[in-house]
Amino acid sequence: MSTEVKLGTRHALRVLRPGPFRRYIIGSAISDTGTWMQVMAQGYLMSTLTSKALLLGMANLAAGLPMLLLMMVGGSAADRFDKRKILLTTQYVQIALAVSIGFVIMSGKIQIWHILAFAAVLGISNSFEMPTLNALVPELVVRDEIQSAIAVDRAVFHGSRVVGPSLAGIFISAWGTASAFFINAISFLALIIAILSLPARRLGTAEEEQRRTSGIKDGFRYVAKDKPSLAMIGLIAATTVFIFPIITVMMPLYVRLVLGLGANRLGFLMGASAVGSVIGAIFLISIPREKRVPIMMVNVCIVTCAIFGLSRAPSFYLATTLLIFNSLGLAMNFGLANTIVQERAPDYLRGRVSAVFMLSFVGLMPVAGLGITDLSDLIGMRTALAIAAGCYAVIALIVLGRVRRQCAQPVVAETPSAEAPAPPIAAAV
Repeated sequence: MSTEVKLGTRHALRVLRPGPFRRYIIGSAISDTGTWMQVMAQGYLMSTLTSKALLLGMANLAAGLPMLLLMMVGGSAADRFDKRKILLTTQYVQIALAVSIGFVIMSGKIQIWHILAFAAVLGISNSFEMPTLNALVPELVVRDEIQSAIAVDRAVFHGSRVVGPSLAGIFISAWGTASAFFINAISFLALIIAILSLPARRLGTAEEEQRRTSGIKDGFRYVAKDKPSLAMIGLIAATTVFIFPIITVMMPLYVRLVLGLGANRLGFLMGASAVGSVIGAIFLISIPREKRVPIMMVNVCIVTCAIFGLSRAPSFYLATTLLIFNSLGLAMNFGLANTIVQERAPDYLRGRVSAVFMLSFVGLMPVAGLGITDLSDLIGMRTALAIAAGCYAVIALIVLGRVRRQCAQPVVAETPSAEAPAPPIAAAV
């Protein structure tokens, strides 16, 4: 076991050598911190405008519907066009959105419909940004470093959750809610600089370049035929429907109505829960292939117990502890599922496969955000959490149990008979 951990650590250090991936990860760390500041600020803002969990879900719906409709278009664009130009465009759009809503808040005229409108435009931007970023990371390293690159990327993403919400709580208390949106706008500049420094993708063979333009349906066809990839998408879908709305949509109301606390405690709770996500992402580095699914099944049990515990949590400190364990399990499973999908995806299809994978998360969020929140309004938040935990456990364990053996086997792309993949960006530097 010690050998595996050392091997994983060595791989992690290798992907952080000077080069495009390191430049990207530094810019991403700064930008993600600003993004989490805005997420926390928006959730708190909504909770001050309404006490209805369903309306919080409506903000999620406004952002999710455009992604449901356009995510595959974004994935196809990521395969066909220059990923750098797509990402630069989305960053400019999100800067404009953050600044605009910040000024509306400062004017004192902010209403729920403003937030819904901004969320819809952000959803359109995310439809192109998310599959492009997901497909970009594997191109910045060689194939045997994909798991390490995803682990480091996830660790940075979740690490920003520790800093972002806590900073947002401080800024909101000192300078008002609008300040968090303005800081987020500034943070995008770091990622823009990093993207501008990345070299263009090296062209593959004529056949591969032709396959990049083959259309959206090829992404669905590939996933439908590859059982491990389909199972990972099913796992993330179950997580999205039953677990993520509790963390991303209902937490402001949970803190205010169940725990009876305010913005500072909400920021601390979200930041503390991210500690588990960081630890889980780091653990990804040292997990050998044959142990991936068994560990994912253990994580399902951890998440189930954590959510059920939240439904009965009597105090802020117990809720904080449960969220740390919940985030640890979710981060490991999301990272492992993404690793399995990315390792198996052909290079020319990675953008579209990434889009299908992201659809199981953001595409279902509109439905999930309304389902659990509406159930909470009908039968109470604590009861809704308990039901969600039970449903998640049953579905996730069945899905994982069916592909345990396939996920332990080497992927086709790693076998000697497989067609050699096109050189990644890192090889051109």
